[in-house]
Parts: sequence; C-alpha cells; structure tokens
Amino acid sequence: MAKIRVGVIRGGPSSEYGVSLKTGSEVLKYLSTDKYLPIDILIDRQGKWHWWGLPTTPDKIASRVDLVFNALHGEYGEDGEVQSILDDLGIPYSGSGRLASALGMNKAMAKNIFNREGIKTPRDVLLEANTDPVQAADFVFRQLPPPWIIKPVDRGSSVGVFLAQTFPDLIQALKQAILFSPRILVEEYIRGREATCGVVDKFRGHDIYSLPPIEIRRPIGKALFDYEAKYNGQTEEICPGYFNQEEKEEIERLASLSHKLLGLRHYSRSDFIISPRGVYLLEVNTLPGLTTNSLLPKSLSAIGCEYGQFLDHLISLSLNR
Repeated sequence: MAKIRVGVIRGGPSSEYGVSLKTGSEVLKYLSTDKYLPIDILIDRQGKWHWWGLPTTPDKIASRVDLVFNALHGEYGEDGEVQSILDDLGIPYSGSGRLASALGMNKAMAKNIFNREGIKTPRDVLLEANTDPVQAADFVFRQLPPPWIIKPVDRGSSVGVFLAQTFPDLIQALKQAILFSPRILVEEYIRGREATCGVVDKFRGHDIYSLPPIEIRRPIGKALFDYEAKYNGQTEEICPGYFNQEEKEEIERLASLSHKLLGLRHYSRSDFIISPRGVYLLEVNTLPGLTTNSLLPKSLSAIGCEYGQFLDHLISLSLNR
C-alpha cells in the first residue's frame, strides 16, 4: 500500500517563525513512517518555499503531496493567506479554511461575533496605528479605566502585547504596538486566573470535543502572560486546572462555541480569564502550537491521546474534507 505523502509546511514570514519551526519539527518527527512519507517544506522569512532545502514554488508541490500539514503560526500561515494558496491549488490541508482563519486572526472581528452571542469579552477600544499616540491614549483614557492591555489586532503568541498601568505607560505601549500592526486593540484588564482550552473535531464520538482546561500560572512578578512568559519555561501550566465544576463546564462550552461561531475546523484553542464577574473569552488560536511542550498536546496527553494518534486524526480529517 502506497504511503500518504504529507508535506509539513513550517517557518513562514511571520513574527512566530521560530515557534513554527519547532512545531513543524515535532510533526515531522512523530509522523509514522509506516503510513506516511513526511516531507519537509520550509518557508523562509522572505516567504520563499523550499522542498527539503531546495527552492521551489507552491504549484510545483501540488502534484507531489497528498496533503499539507500546516505547522505555520501567525501572519501568512494563520490569517488565510497560505490557505488561499492551497485552496487554489486544490491541496488538502490541516486546520481551518481561508475565511475562518482570517476571521479568527482578526481579534476585533472575532470579538464582535462573540459579543453578539452574549459571550463575555473584555471591553475594548479599536485604534488605527496612524493615530497620534497621545491623542489615542487620551481617547482610551476617556473610554476605559486603567490598567489596559494593548495588543495588535492580527498577531498571535502574545506578540506585541503590553500592559499599561498609567497614562504615560499607555502612550509608550501604543508607540510600541504600532510596530506590529496597522490596527491596535486596547482592552480593559480583567483580573483573575488564566485558562486555555483546546477542542478537536470529530473526536471520541463528539462533533466538537473539548479537552481538559489548563490553568496557567505566570511566574512571580509577571503581570502578563506575554511572549517571554509563554516560552521561557517558567510559567506553570496545570492540566487539568483547579477549576470547580461550573467553571470547567463553562470554559469547555465557550471553547466549543467559539470554535463553531468562527467556522473553524479540525482543532483550535481558546484563552480565558476566570474572574469573580464570570468567565471571559480573550481570543481563539486557530493553529495553536504543537510542540510536545505546547498546551494542546498537554491536554491530549491528559486524556490518554498520544501525539502520533492526534496527527493521525488530523490527517484523516484533512483527507476527508
């Protein structure tokens, strides 16, 4: 029986290039060579495609793979752009489609959908990056009380996310955030415990299966689960988290509902704050990290699903789209 040719695309011209390399490396490592022919497809920081290290183009890959495993993160790989390329070439791929990916990557548009469905999200102000930072800060100050979370509208992995406690801090954070995106989202800071929850399609008899929520405890002195806190190995990630039954069920419900509302497919992971005012949905990750140390694989391990089994499931979903 011929092996399934799986092209694993990783890297990409995004701020999450390094994380994507690690995800792709893990996928290549754990794909069963009894069933699959893993193929390393690297996209460099300039957006050039490579087949086992040799320059190539997407159209040349189309006839040489049975499907693409999308191990990209961030802009280009998670915002619908690479999905559009693969759709046009008729190549099956893992993860969400082009429209759902674009919607999931745009935090402002996704929040509008969540709010219409009655899901709690932090109050926010949307700003254009070409606005004067002092005027923008003054506008925010009149709309939301401090402290504030400042984040690019279309970046992942907490890239370009800042916490501002004072008005001068807010001005500086806005100046920094505009380096990452043309649109900035400023949100109220919700105090509470942080959680994340993954979901998987067509898994264990469920259309959308919610994995055990993970409780995230930042390092002492860290007020924000930013890019550094995510990847420096000092953050405590407890799976399953110490949530009461009501909190656990609400986190799982919202993770499944947000996945459905955005039209996502195969898998996703949603981030939350559990505060005295309720469970707040922060954002949805349409292509969460898949290194063996990443959050989603930890949830899978907690329910007895091995990494290789999960890859088998995603490949099956991709081929049966």
